[in-house]
Amino acid sequence: MYFRLTSNSHYSRAGRALSWQRRRGLWIVETIVAGLALMATVPACAQYQGQLSKKDKDQPVLRAVGVLEWTGDEGKPKKSRLVPLTVFDGEQLQDGGVYLARPQPLAVSSEVEYQLKRDGANIGLFDVENAAQEEGMWVGYGKWLPMPKPKAAAPAPAKIDDNDADSEKPVLHRKHGASGSDTTSNAPPPDPDRPTLHKAPGSEDGGSGTASSGPAADPDRPTLHKKDSGDSAGDAKPAKGADSSDVGHVESLPEVSDPDRPRLMRGKSSFNGPSVTPSLLGLPPDMEQTVAVSDVRNAPEHPWKFAWANLDDEAKMKGQMEDVARAALGLAAPAAPSKPKTAATKKRMTLQSQTPPALFDEHFRVFELAYGSGATLVLTARTDGPPAQEKFVTLIAQPDLYGSLLILFKSVADGGHLDDTPRMRLVDAVDAFGDNRGELVFELRGATQRQFALYRVLRGTAEKVFVSGGSEIVTLASE
Repeated sequence: MYFRLTSNSHYSRAGRALSWQRRRGLWIVETIVAGLALMATVPACAQYQGQLSKKDKDQPVLRAVGVLEWTGDEGKPKKSRLVPLTVFDGEQLQDGGVYLARPQPLAVSSEVEYQLKRDGANIGLFDVENAAQEEGMWVGYGKWLPMPKPKAAAPAPAKIDDNDADSEKPVLHRKHGASGSDTTSNAPPPDPDRPTLHKAPGSEDGGSGTASSGPAADPDRPTLHKKDSGDSAGDAKPAKGADSSDVGHVESLPEVSDPDRPRLMRGKSSFNGPSVTPSLLGLPPDMEQTVAVSDVRNAPEHPWKFAWANLDDEAKMKGQMEDVARAALGLAAPAAPSKPKTAATKKRMTLQSQTPPALFDEHFRVFELAYGSGATLVLTARTDGPPAQEKFVTLIAQPDLYGSLLILFKSVADGGHLDDTPRMRLVDAVDAFGDNRGELVFELRGATQRQFALYRVLRGTAEKVFVSGGSEIVTLASE
C-alpha cells in the first residue's frame, strides 16, 4: 500500500506512524470479515438442489453380437437365422437372448442391422425383419444383403465461359454479344402446352347463371343410397307393398381419390406384414456359421488373422498341437510285434509306426486378438467311429519365448456324455466389448441342448467371460 507524503507542518513522524497502525488494523479486520463471508457462501452453494451435472458426451452405446447360421450359398442362403449372443451396455455383457425382451429381445427386433464378419473383415449385412423362438431360444429372420459400395467422388462442375456469345447454356446475366436495344428478340416463344386460366361459363352475366353459383358436383363422393335424378327429396315414394321404414339402398363404393383413405375390399389383403425367411430348424450337417455385429459406430475393420514371419513356424506349431490332441483323445500308434516274420512285414510295420493316427474334422486357425499381441492358436478335432463312441478335443495355445507350445485351455468330450461335457466348436473371433480386442466365440453343442461362450485370451490365460442362456447348464472337462 502506497501513501502520498505532503509538506504540511502538523504531520509529524509520530502522527504518521500512528495513522499507519490504525489503517493496518482496519485492513486486517476487513480481510477477516471478507473471508468469513466467503466461507459462509460455500456450503450454501453445495447444498443447492437445483444444480444438474453435465452429461458426458462420450456415453457408450449398445453393441450387439450374434451368430448367423445358414445353409446354401454364401450371400444367397436358402435358409438362415440369427442367434443373439451378447449386448454390451457400456459396463458389462448382457444376454442378448433376454435383454429388453418385449416380447422379442432387442437384439432381434425388426429393422436391426448386423454386419457379418469373417476374420474381422465385413462380408455382408443382415437385416432382421421378425423373430421367433426355436427350441427355447430366440432367433431372428431376415435378409442377407451385400455391403454397400463406396460412393464415387462427385465430378467437378464445368467452368462456364461468360465471354462465349454462341454458348447455349443459360446464364443469369446478359451475354456480352447481345444487343442492349433489342429486348423483344430474346424473349422465348409462347408455350402452347402451358396451362391458362379461363372464365367459367355464365360468369359474364353478373352471376345470373346457376352453373357458376357453386362448385361442381363430385361424382366420386360416396352416398348412403342412390337417388333418382327425376324425383325430389319430398316426392320419393317407397315401392308398392313395402314398409318405408325397412327400405334400404346399397351401392358399391367407387374408387375414391384419396390414396390414404381406408377401404374394405374383397379378396386378399395387399399387406401381409414383413416377409418371413424360411426358418432353419435343427442342426443340419451342411450348416455354416459366422459372427455378426450391430453397432451405430462405424469402426474400421480389424483383421484377426495372424501373419507369420516364417511359414515353417506355423507348420511346427500345428504339428505340436496335433500331438497334444492325439494324446488327449487317447490315439497312439499300434505297437509293432517283437519278431517280424519277413523283411516286407518289418518295413510295413515301420511305416505304420511312423504314421500318426488321423484326426477327423480337424480345424486349425491362428489369430492375432490384439495389435502386437502375438499368435493365438486354436485346434478342434474328433475321432472316427459311432456317434456314441466319438471323442472331441479343443485346444487354445500360444508360443512361448523359446518357441515351444504353451497350452492355455483344453477340453475333451465324448459322444456318450455331451449333455454333461459339450463339444466345443469354434465360430470365429469378435470384438464384443468394442475395445479393439478380440474374443473367441465357441458353440457348446450337447446332445439335446446348446449354448455359446466367449473366451478372452490375456496374459497367458484363456478366461471365459460369457455363456449364453442366463446360467451355465453344462460343465467343461478342463474347468
